Amino acid sequence: MTIPSDLLYTEEHEWARREKGNIVVIGITDFAQEQLGSIVYVELPAEGVEVAKGDPIGQIESTKSVSEIYAPVSGTIIEVNGELEGSPELLNSNPYEEGWMLRIRLESPDELVELLVDSEYAEQIAESDN
Repeated sequence: MTIPSDLLYTEEHEWARREKGNIVVIGITDFAQEQLGSIVYVELPAEGVEVAKGDPIGQIESTKSVSEIYAPVSGTIIEVNGELEGSPELLNSNPYEEGWMLRIRLESPDELVELLVDSEYAEQIAESDN
């Protein structure tokens, strides 16, 4: 399982990567996709939608279950990964690159410090296995 050190994480297994300016790319973690199994459908919000940190913003359907996706930060969705509509399995094969889900224009950069760094996220996963 991969936990890149350049990303931030939520307790709900989403990741966030800050790009230039106040743009944040989000997706689900390698751990999340492993737990879900084969992903067959992804429902994401439309561009232009405003989201608040912690709000449900979509769903992932796998062969095992349906899971909510939560906004790791507050802001406006500026881009949705259209590739996931026809190829939801990208979340399984490449969750940190081709399997990104959304780009959000961050409302409050202070929210990023509330997210977990890689070592904290790894610790959380280890604790959930016990």
